[in-house]
Amino acid sequence: MIARVQQAATLLALLSGLWQTAQGLYIPAKAVVAQQLLQLAWERTQAGARVARPWPWADTHPVARLTVPELDIDQIVLEGASGRTLAFGPGLLPGSVPAGDAGHIVISGHRDTHFRFLAELAPGARIYLTGADGARHAYRVDDTQVVDMRQYRGLTECDGRCLTLVTCYPFDAVVPGGPLRFLVFAREESNADAT
Repeated sequence: MIARVQQAATLLALLSGLWQTAQGLYIPAKAVVAQQLLQLAWERTQAGARVARPWPWADTHPVARLTVPELDIDQIVLEGASGRTLAFGPGLLPGSVPAGDAGHIVISGHRDTHFRFLAELAPGARIYLTGADGARHAYRVDDTQVVDMRQYRGLTECDGRCLTLVTCYPFDAVVPGGPLRFLVFAREESNADAT
């Protein structure tokens, strides 16, 4: 009888361990598959598709590609900045101009995933943004700031062609959210198709 109880307990512990391992691998596996689907959707966008959804039930689609070669960053930017969108990649905030247009482009991303690299950007760094039309634009970082979004109203201010990247702050916070944001301000240098 004791042997059967031990066997049952061992089997239960093994199944529980397998379940926990599967749950732990689910999110990274989902992220890898999502990135492949986003890449395919971006290729369809570059081929002329107006709204290339990465999967049939997606409520977003690729609108740009953000790269920072010196940090080995290459990310597909999605339309919108809802929690569902930001789970898969950085998102273009509503009201932003499309990549390459004159005005202000504001892109948001999670501090602990896609926009973790913002902590490494400093004035002078170069960011590239490729629009749906295939044109590649170079931006040079002017400044970084930590602001309290309850009092900050500057995200709409822009003179010329501006790019602002936004994420929660601090980067190593245990509790997500909060009012602090880390902002990276950049200005377009020139059309960067040749670089």
